[in-house]
Amino acid sequence: MNITKDLLTTTSGLYGDSFYLLDCDNFTESFKALTSEFQLYYPKSRIAYSYKTNYIPRLCKIVDSLGGYAETVSDMEVDVALAIGVNAGKIFFNGPYKKPKAIEDLLLKGGVVNADSAADLKIICSIAVSNPEDILRVGIRCNFDIDDGVVSRFGFDFNNGDFDDALTETLKYSNIELVGLHCHFASRGLQSWVNASKGMLDVIEAVERRNIKPLKYVSLGGGLYGKMPKKLQQQLGISPPSFGDYAAAAAKPFADFYKNHDEHETPELIIEPGTALAANSLKFVARVINIKTVGDKSIATLSGSSFNTNPTSGKINLPITIFHSDESEPMERYEDLDMAGYTCIESDYLYKNYSGPVSVGDFIVFDSAGSYSVVMKPPFIMPNVPILELNGDQTVRVIKRQETFEDVFCTYQMEF
Repeated sequence: MNITKDLLTTTSGLYGDSFYLLDCDNFTESFKALTSEFQLYYPKSRIAYSYKTNYIPRLCKIVDSLGGYAETVSDMEVDVALAIGVNAGKIFFNGPYKKPKAIEDLLLKGGVVNADSAADLKIICSIAVSNPEDILRVGIRCNFDIDDGVVSRFGFDFNNGDFDDALTETLKYSNIELVGLHCHFASRGLQSWVNASKGMLDVIEAVERRNIKPLKYVSLGGGLYGKMPKKLQQQLGISPPSFGDYAAAAAKPFADFYKNHDEHETPELIIEPGTALAANSLKFVARVINIKTVGDKSIATLSGSSFNTNPTSGKINLPITIFHSDESEPMERYEDLDMAGYTCIESDYLYKNYSGPVSVGDFIVFDSAGSYSVVMKPPFIMPNVPILELNGDQTVRVIKRQETFEDVFCTYQMEF
């Protein structure tokens, strides 16, 4: 993505002092690279993109066009997938809370619902009884220890008998087709993927002993690092695994396990990345509104907020590039300057301890802002900013317009 001062000046004049710049080429490149690495070991590997991480329809449509699936955790996200033309059969419905009607609607359309709990399963079985002529495509979410120090609250415990009970209940209904198994663990570490792969293969062996129809898919969930700028690696104190490292940890064991199986009886291996694809696909642009000194501290107020970059990033400074807005004016150099947001929250800082030149009116471009930023931005103080796709000819296309007063308050009653 080639960003220039002239581009930012023109775009700001049209769309305001804050906006997102969407890099679809970067997203597509990451999607293809991750798919390729997994398919080197296990050719039937497929990506189901995590809508909750960033459900910009433009990105979701790219996933569909590249042969990927939709991984959703709410009826709203299912509706996004259907609205952009995703075939229901390519939608996976996960998550701990699913409305009964949403489960029924997707199952009857041919989508897949991964049961997370006995409550999910009860709803699914009721739908099976009410619709005896329809085949319901169902998966079971599995829970087992991957030795990451976290007790996961999701799925049926494989070791205490809950998973076996869920499997037995599912098999009671002739019109429920158990099409797959699912797991997801939050840890992005490579050893967690090794352990998750081993644990899921243990589950598969237990399922195969029941002599049921071959599984159509096995999903290992998400939780992968993507391409990460050096500055972020240094702050986090990590050297993140590559896509190839993850593939060797997860896809190779599946290839070894199924090497003597008939190809038609081997499942797809599904991974559900979000951050690994979305983080580098979005930049956030804000302008410096003022700079003040409080005590010995220099503080710049920006036209954006930390809610715009990543509400979950904590004290991480996203990599930034500064574009001086007025080259006829000299830039003052600051030491240990903090960049604050426009909100009235004391802790609202987008960047801390910056040292270098900066002036009022400058553009601050935050890199790697695509993970959870858009989807978790609240309508706090100001409506959200536009999302603009940057084209190769330095023009932009509106992907999401600037939100307005009406957008935020249209659901409220104003007359009493």
